[in-house]
Parts: sequence; C-alpha cells; structure tokens
Amino acid sequence: MSVLATIWSTIQAEFSDLGDVERITRTTWRMGEALVLGAAIGWDRERRDAEAGLRTHMLVALGAALFVLVPMESGMNEEQISRVIQGLVSGIGFLGAGAVLKDQSEGRIHGLTTAASIWATAAIGVAAGLGRTGTAILATLFILLVLVWLRRLGRSIQREKQAGPPS
Repeated sequence: MSVLATIWSTIQAEFSDLGDVERITRTTWRMGEALVLGAAIGWDRERRDAEAGLRTHMLVALGAALFVLVPMESGMNEEQISRVIQGLVSGIGFLGAGAVLKDQSEGRIHGLTTAASIWATAAIGVAAGLGRTGTAILATLFILLVLVWLRRLGRSIQREKQAGPPS
C-alpha cells in the first residue's frame, strides 16, 4: 500500500463515527438542538447584560450534549453514562461558581441567576444529547418562563413597594 493510500484510509477511519446517514442525522440534530436551546437562554441573559450570555450558554449546552452523545454512540452502558453525567454536573457547578461574585461594598451576591442558568443549560444539553427532544424543549420553556416572567413579576412587586401603600 502506498503512503498516500495509507494516509487516505487513516483519514477515512477517523470519520467512521459518522459512517452512515442515520448517525450523521442523529448527531447533527442533537448538537444543533443543544445549540439552539442554549442560544434561547443565552439570548435572554445577553439582553440583560449578564456575566454569561449567548456564546457561553450555547457552548455549555453543546458541551453537555457531546459529553453524553459521544459515550452513548460509542456503546457505553447506562451505568457508565451515568458516571459521565455525574462528573458533568460537578464540573458545571465549578463553571457556575465562577459567575458568582460578592460585592464587598454592598454586601450583596451577584451572579446566582447566571450560575443557575448555566447549570440548567447544561441539563438541557444532556437531554438533547440523550435524544430527549421534548424534555429539552419543555425545560427551555420553563427556564425562560422563570427568567423572563418572574423577572417582570419581581419588578412589578418592587415598584409597588416603592410606591408605598395605597391611600
């Protein structure tokens, strides 16, 4: 076998994990789903000028999806994938902790919602990577409900407090 033929067959073998249309479609769908759902949450955080925005949430969702998709596609059993998820949850906790800051002058803690949104986005990525599209979409809707609707409700309550009791 010539050197070029060896190189070509080696390159082909490197892409063997995407050897058929079904596998390419599944992998593309799940990674794309994770990106889009992570973007939905990240867009809201970006608009609010949060510490972690669009790109961060997209990458967290995609990374989480890959951490479960690759082992699952390579034939790991449920117990092994469970250990991968356990490690992922711990690791994402450290990432979220980086978003939490304590303001010494005010004595307030900032970034808890961002940290929680990073953590929840990773869970959406896991759901997408496992092929749980309905669960991933429903969770994204619930997270957006919390981030958008409850923010508005909180502002409304704050305005009522500042206005004082009705006369």
